[in-house]
Formats: sequence, structure tokens, C-alpha cells
Amino acid sequence: MRTANRLVAIFLLFACCGSAGERKAKNVILFLGDAAGTSTLHAASVQEYGDSNRLFLYRMPNIALSDTSSASDWVTDSAAGMTAIVTGEKTNNGVVSQSDSAVRGKKDGEPLKTLLEYAEERALSTGVVSNSPITDATPAACYAHVNDRKMTGEIFRQALNPRFGDGVDVMIGPGRQAILTATRALGMNLETEIPAKGFYFGETLDQVPADARRAIVLLGPGEVDLGAATELAIRILAKNPKGFFLMVESDLHTDNLSRGLSRTVAFDRIIESTAATASKDTLILFTADHSFDIRVGGSTRKGLPLVTQDANGKPVPAKSVMINGHHSAEQVLVAAQGPGASRVRGVIANTDIFHIILSAYRWKPEPAHTPPQITSGN
Repeated sequence: MRTANRLVAIFLLFACCGSAGERKAKNVILFLGDAAGTSTLHAASVQEYGDSNRLFLYRMPNIALSDTSSASDWVTDSAAGMTAIVTGEKTNNGVVSQSDSAVRGKKDGEPLKTLLEYAEERALSTGVVSNSPITDATPAACYAHVNDRKMTGEIFRQALNPRFGDGVDVMIGPGRQAILTATRALGMNLETEIPAKGFYFGETLDQVPADARRAIVLLGPGEVDLGAATELAIRILAKNPKGFFLMVESDLHTDNLSRGLSRTVAFDRIIESTAATASKDTLILFTADHSFDIRVGGSTRKGLPLVTQDANGKPVPAKSVMINGHHSAEQVLVAAQGPGASRVRGVIANTDIFHIILSAYRWKPEPAHTPPQITSGN
């Protein structure tokens, strides 16, 4: 019955919600705010602009709310949350793009085909960009299939040994030393293996050659210039006349309130800038993998900041801002523009986002557990 209901929902999503004359998407950019629940978006807008509805995301033409639950829990982690978004199937917390038969750290489930793998199979260019380590749960769910999100070496190994096409074309994110160490433990030498597969391999954005068509940039410690990384990724991927799929993540957890809110505003501006320059055949979609337990409550007065600084310049949250410090189960915002965006409306499941993007490309979903096939690269 559960499978039958899901199929009916997917049919209705495709048959009823789209616009008959809507353009087919050539490119899709999925912006993922890690832990960017509606309470975080609200707080960021208030902190930056003194108003609750000033973010660009609120002005995007199509908006919905999305469930974020995993297969077994109302509160998801990033692994299960992102798996639902990029595969259309729910799985268990801690599991990366494997079915819900997986037991974290103990037993594999069936590999679930991801949006990035659909794109690779069709010779589109693909990319993942993040200010979290590029092997963290959210980016990993786009290209890897493991029963434990902590398997750093195996996750990156799968990026270089893809199931479809020739694998992710652009990877930009921090975690360089941890990735080098973890892959070395598996007998890999990234300094030789990555260039041998046709990638530029570096550790800074400004050194990527202008003519690069494939690039892996593993950054060291420090804040990532996510705007520059996004622009670089789009510039490389757009060279493919068949189109591209790009996932851009920003870690917006507000356990560090000042950083979380400032990153949220910065991410919103990146999305606005990208939306302003994107071609008409590009679907831009924002969502979050899960919410986070932050509340603006008490006697919070309008016109006052939610975060101030003490005499030493250390951020100090207002007493009325309550932070529990954990993921939470509330629905999250989905906002979109471009071909296929009309399907973003109402209250949807996180798994519906997969079908919205697939439909924008005019691709048909395959059975959930699809065996790998040998395909040509880009």
C-alpha cells in the first residue's frame, strides 16, 4: 500500500502541477541550506535587515513547504535528508544514498540512483560545491553510496570510480588533509590518481586554469568563498552544450548563531546573484535537508539585533533567542524559479523534490534500485 500511494503521488505531481507550455530545463542548480529551517531564515532576515521578510528566497516565484523526515525518524540527519532529495527515496539516519534496508555501519542497502548519476548517464556535466568537507553527508549523497556517512575514504574513492558516466566533473570544498589521509589508508594516491583521470587538482580557487573542464579543489582550513566557488563551478560546467547539474551547499547550523545567520544572508545573496544571471533554461531550486531548533521568543522588540558583541568583540545572542542546539522536524522552505518551478507549491515531501527536478529535465524515474550500467562519459 505504501508503494502504491507513493506512485499515485508521483503521478499526480507530474500530471497536475506542471505548466503545459513550460520550457525543458537544460541546467539545474540545487542550493541546499544545511539546517536552514524557516526559523533560521526568519532570524537571519531580522538580524541583517531588521525585517522578517527581506531575503531573496521569499521573493522567488514558486514556494512550498517540505517534510524532512527520514525512513524511521521524524528528525533526520543530513545523510538521510539529502538522500531523500537526490534519490526520491527515504533512508535511515547516517546512511548515504542507500535504501532503508541499510543498517548504519553494519549492513549495506541497495544503492539508490541519484540526480547527479542521472545527469552523468546522459553526458551532462556535474558538480558539487560546499563550505563543509566535500565528503560530508550532503555532497556525498550526490555521488556516493555507503552505509555510514563517516566513511570519508570510501566516499571519495567512489567519486573517482563512478557507477555512471565519468563521475563528478567539479568538486570544490574543504577537508583536504582529512581526505588525503583517509584515501591514503585505502592505498590511494590522490596526487597522481586525480590528474590521471583528467582533472585539474589544486587547493585554491584562483589557480584553476581558465580552460579547465574538470576540476577538484580541496581547500584547507578557513572560511570558503562560496560565491567565488559557485561562479567558478558554473563557468566550468556551462562549457558542456548538453547542460549540467550542480549542487551548492552552505552549512547554516545556528549552534554558532552569529556565523549561522551571517552565512544564511551570504547564501541568500549568492542565490539571488545566480538567479539574476542564469539562463532561461536553468532551474534554480533552494531547500534545506532539515530544520534546526532556534526560536525568537520572549519579549523580542523590533528594531533590536538578535546578536550583539561584548567588549571583546565576541558575539552575544539576545536573551530572547533560544537555541536548543539540535536538528528539528519542522517543514522547511522550498523556493524555485525557472523551468519546472511551477511544481514547487503547497506542502510536499522531501522525496518529491527529486521528482520535480527529474521532471524539469523531462527524464523519467527508474525503479528505485537500479543496477549500474556501463555508459560513456561526458
